[in-house]
Amino acid sequence: MPVMQTSDLTPRQYWQEVKSNPNRSRFGFGEKAALINIDLQRAYTDIDSFPTAYQTDPNQIDYINQLASLARARNMPVIWTFVAYMDNADDAGVWGTRTDTENSLQNIKENGARAELDPRLAVDRARDAVVNKRMASVFHDSLIPSLLVWHKVDTVILTGGSTSGCVRASAVASLSHGYRTIVAEECVADKHEIPHFSNLCDIMLKYADVEPFAAVAAWLESHPGCPPIREARGVGF
Repeated sequence: MPVMQTSDLTPRQYWQEVKSNPNRSRFGFGEKAALINIDLQRAYTDIDSFPTAYQTDPNQIDYINQLASLARARNMPVIWTFVAYMDNADDAGVWGTRTDTENSLQNIKENGARAELDPRLAVDRARDAVVNKRMASVFHDSLIPSLLVWHKVDTVILTGGSTSGCVRASAVASLSHGYRTIVAEECVADKHEIPHFSNLCDIMLKYADVEPFAAVAAWLESHPGCPPIREARGVGF
């Protein structure tokens, strides 16, 4: 009877082994992508202000801004999510029952400092979608599935955090909804390297392609661009 494989590798070492495999299969990019940037809000990015914040790659924000600029230039949708709840946290559901401290999830309130998108982000509020999500996956009870259908994308590029939480949940849901899914490696972050690298391995082996920032940027740069969505559909205002 086969037994579970064992290893003395650290999660970081295992990740290096997984991603360096020249024979690993890929889903690949499709024809048109949506860039979804997950929960890049001060609660999780402002390491000088909030104990819940974290940083994995110090260039993460800059890389994400570059991807957003490239996506817009090719008429691909750019979406930013943040998590925030009602004053009574009813919309946090069971997720909001585990703890109740100043830094607990359900105490990220709408219009509060912890819910603010990081000011370093280059968000085009006239063009990009900014979505308040309540649960881990960006697909859960949000308008994002409708946005992806409207834009006729076949590929989802994910950035943000955390790798082991909302990024992983969104990657699983993205695949489940039939999208080629790409996670930009340097553009995702987590609180600790063990869940970060362990989940990169799981995502790569099961649900998505984990590609370096340079590869994602190169694909966007080489893309001929898509027609504006309203012109493509013959709709004008």
